[in-house]
Amino acid sequence: MLLFILELLLLFLIVMAVVMFTQAVRKVPLQYAKQMATGGVYSGKRQYLPLKLNSAGVMPIIFSQVIMFLPALVANFFSNKSETMAAISRVFGDFTTWQYNLAFSILIISFTYFYTAVSINPLQIADDLKRSSSFIPGIKPGKPTAAFIDDILTRITLPGSLFLAIIAVLPGFAYALGLSKSFSKFFGGTSLLIMVGVVLDSVQQIESYLLMHHYDHMLESGSLQEKYQA
Repeated sequence: MLLFILELLLLFLIVMAVVMFTQAVRKVPLQYAKQMATGGVYSGKRQYLPLKLNSAGVMPIIFSQVIMFLPALVANFFSNKSETMAAISRVFGDFTTWQYNLAFSILIISFTYFYTAVSINPLQIADDLKRSSSFIPGIKPGKPTAAFIDDILTRITLPGSLFLAIIAVLPGFAYALGLSKSFSKFFGGTSLLIMVGVVLDSVQQIESYLLMHHYDHMLESGSLQEKYQA
C-alpha cells in the first residue's frame, strides 16, 4: 500500500513538472516607439515577446517514434533468418533497453531543434516587430533583432529538448525500477504530454468563457456603463 502511494505521488510530481514545462516561456521585453498625441508626447507601452521553452510540442517524440519503429518493423521480417536482425528487432522493439532509450533521446533532441527552426522564423518576427514600431531595448531592429531572437531560441531549446527526452524515456526507467510495462507507460511519453496539453487547453477555454460571461453580465446590469459615464 505504501509503495502504491509513493508511485501515485511520483506520478503527480511528474505531471506537475510537465505542466510547468509546457507553460514555461522566456519573456523578451519589447518597447513600443513614442507616439505623438494631443497635449504632448506619450511614451510607448512596455510589453513582452513570449518564447515557449517547448515550441515543438509533442511532434519530436512522434517523429522519433516513427523512425524507431521502422528498424524494428524491417528487422522483424528477417529475425528468423539472421541473428543480427533478431537483435535489432529486440533492441528497437523494446522500450526497456538502454540502446532504445539512448537512440530515442538523440532523435528527440535532434527533431526538437529541427522543428523549432522550421516553425519559428526569427527574421519574420523581427520584420513584424519593425512594422509594428516596436523593438527590443538595446538591440537594433532588423537582422540584429533576428540574430538576438535566434540566439535565445537556441539557448532555451537545449533544456527544452533534454526535458522532452527525459519525459519520453521515463517509462523505461519506471520499468527498470520494478513497475509493470502497462503501468510504467503512465509515467511519461507522448500520452502524458498530450493529456496535459488537452487539459491545459480546456482550462484556458473555460477561463475565457467565464470571463466573457462575466463581462456580458456586467454589461447587462449596466455597471460598466455607469463606470464609463462617471
